[in-house]
Amino acid sequence: MDLSEVGILALGSHEERHGAALPPDTDAKLASHVASEAAKRTGARFIDVLHSSYELPGIDTGRHQSLDQVLEELRRALLDAKRALGISAAVLVNGHGGNGPLRERLFALEKELGMPIVFNNTLIKLEGPHAATGELSMGAVIGIADASKIAEQTDFERHPEVGFVGLKEARRRYAWAEQQAREVEKMGLRIDKFLGEKLLECAIVDVMNDVRELSKE
Repeated sequence: MDLSEVGILALGSHEERHGAALPPDTDAKLASHVASEAAKRTGARFIDVLHSSYELPGIDTGRHQSLDQVLEELRRALLDAKRALGISAAVLVNGHGGNGPLRERLFALEKELGMPIVFNNTLIKLEGPHAATGELSMGAVIGIADASKIAEQTDFERHPEVGFVGLKEARRRYAWAEQQAREVEKMGLRIDKFLGEKLLECAIVDVMNDVRELSKE
């Protein structure tokens, strides 16, 4: 398979609260950056960024859609890319943790579309607590973080979504959310552009590896 037959599509929320220092479409912008950079370096096709996103029960951080809606938008995007661009395989670059359950629905979609689909979750694995140091640092690198509001970012009364510190139901339901909240409470948060560059580069390289593996099939 030629590298140009591999499509890269970004997944990320567009209306999710990320505190005072980051915009509500942070996830979409980070995933799009990683996806487009990986496409540029490999010769794969950057298809688009999905408009819909899913969120896990008990997490109230903004407006999201049902898993079925996300899956249908993804199906249409990949089908259009297959017909118009000759895409025969795809890498999904996920920048929003709530999209994780989508992975379980991909086998049926692969069979329907006749193409292998890789769900790359590296951004989520690397970024750490929601809207905290990892995301702030990557956001600073791509120019979407407002460093003048970093102090306000730690006002968990006004911004309970930061690190999930103030999201009591999420902390009760999910052990990982409680762990993230405690980390932010203990360590605080900061902007570190060197860290942000490293995290983004690791994510980009991992997507590039997925593209190259698909091209061998």
